[in-house]
Formats: sequence, structure tokens, C-alpha cells
Amino acid sequence: MNTKINPTLILPRKLANLILTHAQQNPETEICGLISAQNGLAKHYYPVANVATNSATLFKMDEQAQIATMKNMREQNEELLAIVHSHPHSIAEPSALDQAQHQYPDAYYLIVSLNTVGVLELRAFKQIKQKFEPVELILEHPVS
Repeated sequence: MNTKINPTLILPRKLANLILTHAQQNPETEICGLISAQNGLAKHYYPVANVATNSATLFKMDEQAQIATMKNMREQNEELLAIVHSHPHSIAEPSALDQAQHQYPDAYYLIVSLNTVGVLELRAFKQIKQKFEPVELILEHPVS
């Protein structure tokens, strides 16, 4: 994996919309998933089931689904770009537990907040020196 720190994450609007829709369709559950990249560009959003006992405030990806998704990424010549989850009732910032359980330091971390009625917030973070730091998130339209 690329260990170079990139302070900006560029995400196609199509992928951002898939993530936001996933969160909206599950307003009482922390949704989770993975974003793959190919040649450094965000490619796919893969929703993964949340199997946490208290999925309203925690997320734990279904281990078998996560393994299958990552295997599929490798077979498609893709790599892990970002880990996604939502906070139905809190702000779009990594909790202490999110930070403690983060196992992919090269991956970006995207959080959707549904905390404000009628407003969805999507923020990106990167682990830098053992601490999550916000990074710029640019949503771009596809090139015709």
C-alpha cells in the first residue's frame, strides 16, 4: 500500500451519493462499507453488513463479508482506499473507539453524520502519527 500521506481525498459524486443513500436508508443503524481504488482513483463502494450488537452506536463489519469484499477487490486489481461508516446520532468525527479499532492506517476514514435533521454530513479523515486528522474531501463529477 501507498504510505505517502495525501491530504486530499477525491471521490466521484456517484460514490458519495451511494454512501449517503445507504446511510439515509438505515437512519437508526451505523452503516459501514469499503471504498476501493484503481490506479489511485476511487472506483467502487462496497456496503458491508454491520453485525455489532448495538448497531445504533457501534459498527463491526461482518468478517466474512469484509474478507470476501477485499478478495473481490484484489481480483479486480483494486486496493482499499477508504473505510466508511455512519453516525446516526452524533457528529461526523471519529470516536475514541473508532480510532482504537482502526486497523488500516493507509486507508482514509469516511464518516457520514445524520445528526442534524434534513442534513447529511460526509467528512474524511486520515491516520497521521497515531491520530486521526481531517483531510479535504473533494466530490467531483465524472468526466464525459
